[in-house]
Amino acid sequence: MMTGIRIDATYGTFVRGMQQDIFLKRNGTNFLGNVWPGDVYFPDFMHPRAAEFWAREISLFRRTIPVDGLWIDMNEISNFYNPEPMNALDDPPYRINNNGTHRPINNKTVPASAVHYGGVTEYDAHNLFGLLEARATHRALLRDTGRRPFVLSRSTFVGSGRYTAHWTGDNAATWGDLRYSINTMLSFGLFGMPMIGADICGFNGDTTEELCGRWIQLGAFYPFSRDHSAIFTVRRELYLWPSVAASARKALGLRYQLLPYFYTLMYEAHTTGAPIARPLFFSYPHDVATYGVDRQFLLGRGVLVSPVLEPGATTVDAYFPAGRWFSLYDHSLTVATKTGEHVTLPAPADTVNVHVAGGTILPLQQSALTTSRARRTAFHLLVALAEDGTASGDLFLDDGESPEMGGRSDWSLVRFSCATGSDGSIKVRSEVVHNSYAQTRTLVISKVVLMGHRSPAAPKKLTVHVNGAEVEPSSPAGTRYQNAGGLGGVAHIGGLSLVVGEEFELKVAVSY
Repeated sequence: MMTGIRIDATYGTFVRGMQQDIFLKRNGTNFLGNVWPGDVYFPDFMHPRAAEFWAREISLFRRTIPVDGLWIDMNEISNFYNPEPMNALDDPPYRINNNGTHRPINNKTVPASAVHYGGVTEYDAHNLFGLLEARATHRALLRDTGRRPFVLSRSTFVGSGRYTAHWTGDNAATWGDLRYSINTMLSFGLFGMPMIGADICGFNGDTTEELCGRWIQLGAFYPFSRDHSAIFTVRRELYLWPSVAASARKALGLRYQLLPYFYTLMYEAHTTGAPIARPLFFSYPHDVATYGVDRQFLLGRGVLVSPVLEPGATTVDAYFPAGRWFSLYDHSLTVATKTGEHVTLPAPADTVNVHVAGGTILPLQQSALTTSRARRTAFHLLVALAEDGTASGDLFLDDGESPEMGGRSDWSLVRFSCATGSDGSIKVRSEVVHNSYAQTRTLVISKVVLMGHRSPAAPKKLTVHVNGAEVEPSSPAGTRYQNAGGLGGVAHIGGLSLVVGEEFELKVAVSY
């Protein structure tokens, strides 16, 4: 959705904008810019009538194309004209290093001497435009749809995270920009914009098969994940190369399984301000070795992503903070360290290293072709035991669409905990904190996987009790044990039917 409105007397949006007189001014008249539609005027979102004008136009647009969300672009504001200086605001004595090449501050944008409603100059309000447009767009969609809006904005400012997702703009199809997407994403999360990502495979320039394959392995774990490119560059749909398609299926398949965890992190971001994608120091502030790590990142406190960032690489040098770390692909124990450890990991061409921290319980669902179908699959709990045999995790659920208005109560929050007894038995409990959503739906946990069980040998039997009553998990997904010996024991308890909205205790006893 372009920010500039085409100057065209036959275009209803332009005519109504002129009637409302809501455009940005310069020297007493509407400021003339140029973007993809051609010559344009720009709405002044500081004008008290602008938001209402914008909302009506969005409503009219949705009568033609009933979109669920809107992407607002070029709203820095981008302008293909280079306005000539008119006064000292346009050529101030203090000059920034614009674009790293000392370009004038008016270059490819609205001039600093343009004037908003109330006499506010663009010099003073430039960074607010994207925020104000995002807020107006968010409110317009909310009013017109009655559903939770999705807005994506290129320009943001402090507070934008309340109204819009953000992507990192016109990156390049280079290995450097692949790497820089991590620290950019982490910075924006700390700024209060948790729904953040970069254009996968790069926007400008021609990508390559290897770069695109490694980029989807990283980008599948951006909170906001999309493949996007500039016109006239080589096509980069993920299915064009068999190797990239294989990488995408593996990484995106894991992302779909992790959607309940992602969604719970979004709830946490909403209620606490904690980012979804986090630098390691966020969760391990006392480990000074994490302070300079910008080639890996955490999702929440429990999932560590360690991507390949150089061409030709077959290994990754990763840092693991103190604790146990298990592979999310095969559940094996990769690292157990008391103080933190640098580890060289194998990095096959089709695989990204993703690990879960001991002490974490991950709620998972199954991958599917759409998120709505994935939400209808049974839940699994992946329990990664810490050194002391404990673990915990949360699951937040709602319908994904209803706005939070007037203290909405149709949601559920379940807290899971795990403890290991002196006899080696493991108990997984659930606590239903709030349950107005799950109690009206048939949501079940069909499988629990326990990783990191301390086992001297392969057990002869796993006995399962649910709420004190022994159960025989139904076939074919019954109980089994893998990787026996040491700390690598993994127990799969399948065939369960644990109701998400009801508290339960699952006890697994091991007999040798």
